[in-house]
Amino acid sequence: MPLWRIRVKVEDRPGRLAGLTRVLAAAKENILGITAQIDSAGVIDEFLVTGPRDPGPLMDALRQAPSAETIAAVPASPAELVDEPTRVLLLASRLKASPQALPEVLRDLLRAEDAAWVDGAASADDLEQDGGGELLVRVGGARHIRLRRPAMPFTLTEAARADAMVRAVLPSAATPSRVHRLRLADGAGLTVRELDAADLSELQRLHDRCSPESRRSRYGGAVDALTPRMFEGFCDPGRGISLVARPEGASEAAAVGHLLYTDRPGTAELALLVRDDWQGRGLGTHLARLLLHIARDHGLAEIHTVTDAGNGPMLTLARRLGAQLTPLPGHATEARFSTTRDHHTARPQPN
Repeated sequence: MPLWRIRVKVEDRPGRLAGLTRVLAAAKENILGITAQIDSAGVIDEFLVTGPRDPGPLMDALRQAPSAETIAAVPASPAELVDEPTRVLLLASRLKASPQALPEVLRDLLRAEDAAWVDGAASADDLEQDGGGELLVRVGGARHIRLRRPAMPFTLTEAARADAMVRAVLPSAATPSRVHRLRLADGAGLTVRELDAADLSELQRLHDRCSPESRRSRYGGAVDALTPRMFEGFCDPGRGISLVARPEGASEAAAVGHLLYTDRPGTAELALLVRDDWQGRGLGTHLARLLLHIARDHGLAEIHTVTDAGNGPMLTLARRLGAQLTPLPGHATEARFSTTRDHHTARPQPN
């Protein structure tokens, strides 16, 4: 019986996946595999199913499901029924034995039609999937691999997978430092490190020195003080990653930034709080850029934040870092950052 790999873009709401599976069940199609991926426009549900020789009627039925939008279907082979983690581990083993086979491994990883080396620099926009079935994967400073798959455009999740596979074969870097240094345009230097349990009082003072407007922009509502329970969540590595920035030679924090894990696989929420006397100097942008680099190292495909539509500084930061902005109900705006793009400046250097 023919096998088909079918992708459906759906609204990220409870019950949408169940609606698609009901359509497939009504068509008496057997679901052999299912994954959820992140894309710049939302969530992509992918199904590996047994199906008819002509998938047209099935695709028409799926289009009638609530919130189902773009749908693509390509023929699959029995070889694709292999356990996916096992397949990736075998590709990684093959790459370790033959690093020169990187283009072919990336092609097989993402089931692309072809892969080829591309020399020369590429713009940040070129590093994103272009919606036409091409993906440019950075390999070092001036080389890339171009993957083509016209029938099924690449997702942000797949871009992150390709990036992780590339970094598996690049020369090993030193153990990442938990302390980083930032240098602002005005010459001010700051050290940045992960938040720990000893920072509670200092972070409470940071909140006290921020205006109500700054705290409202950070939390989306009135928050008078940082409670121990909130702080405990910031320090929990199971909930996310938090960084505190201190001016060189000072003991009081100037800013704090967070990556807060969400219930969507491969994503996290970005949040920043910058002391009022440090605002307008580029600290928020530098801290956000560092958090995006860390997100990439942790295998996250997309970072997002929701802010008031009138929060000019945050929207400016988002545009500067190449985020996609989407208006939301209630005078809000969502900014979505891809971790696989070049965020315009060199990576912050660790101590």
